[in-house]
Amino acid sequence: MSTAIEIGLAAAIVVVKGDVPQILVARGGDATPGLPFGVFDPLAHRTFEIGLRAWVKEQTGFSLGYVEQLYTFGDRGRHARRGDGEPHEVSVGYLALTRLGAEASEVPTTARLLPWYHFFPWEDWRSGKPECLAAILPALDEWAADAIADREEIERRGLSRRERLKLSFGTASIPWDEEKALDRYELLYEAGLVGEALRDGRPSAEARASLPPAGEMMRYDHRRILATAISRLRAKLKYRPLIFELMPPTFTLTALQRTVEAIAGRHLHKQNFRRFVEGTALVEPTGDMAPTAGRPAAVFRFRREVLQERPSLGLRLGGRG
Repeated sequence: MSTAIEIGLAAAIVVVKGDVPQILVARGGDATPGLPFGVFDPLAHRTFEIGLRAWVKEQTGFSLGYVEQLYTFGDRGRHARRGDGEPHEVSVGYLALTRLGAEASEVPTTARLLPWYHFFPWEDWRSGKPECLAAILPALDEWAADAIADREEIERRGLSRRERLKLSFGTASIPWDEEKALDRYELLYEAGLVGEALRDGRPSAEARASLPPAGEMMRYDHRRILATAISRLRAKLKYRPLIFELMPPTFTLTALQRTVEAIAGRHLHKQNFRRFVEGTALVEPTGDMAPTAGRPAAVFRFRREVLQERPSLGLRLGGRG
């Protein structure tokens, strides 16, 4: 017998409040947070994106702005218990960026905002090396030391567990790469260090059930979708001016830098950042000044004309601040 397949649509909707990147989470029937999600109806929705926007509006009250498709997630078991006969669900994940203006100061009661570092505490290096890595890295070292599994890993992936750990978490002499958020989450899942692995019955998770789970669990495989969105957004900041989709119409360069740092999870060199932003004509001064604790700061706005002037634009993050 053939298995019925449903197509689901899930959105990682990013908002930045102050210096905290947050995710819009739809309220479900249980306490486990999940992304806004719905089933694609080909009779009601002409395209996936139309269906996504309809579901998000219904579940959260938000009308989406910038949207891009991330990936198609189709692993068996992502929405099903073992041995069930329910239709197999394939989910199309999306990244969406929006801002909360004065007219949308309150999130609808059907949704809530949660910091994305609540789900990925190991990704925020702005205050130094995250404390949770003190427990995560030794457990990953133990997982990587399994010689039998390691041989299978090399045959399947071409990399040993130790090499994957080094590349993903920046151990040894390899620097931390903020774009590898998805690689890190998948490694933690395979090693059984996230709640989803125990929920899904992975043997590695059952062996490490005594360890505290890394970050809060999400419904289904929504944390994997969110990790994909984080990796995509961090990468695209460097060659597309997506950061301005999260900024108000006018802003100071300090506010812009803090927003970029919030997304990247690390501090940037202040003078190099300002020199690059001003030198690439991404922004222009409005002539206004904003009050600060010290001297008033110049107010800028994004130059949308730059999108037609140059095909590849982004914020070169450079070294850490």
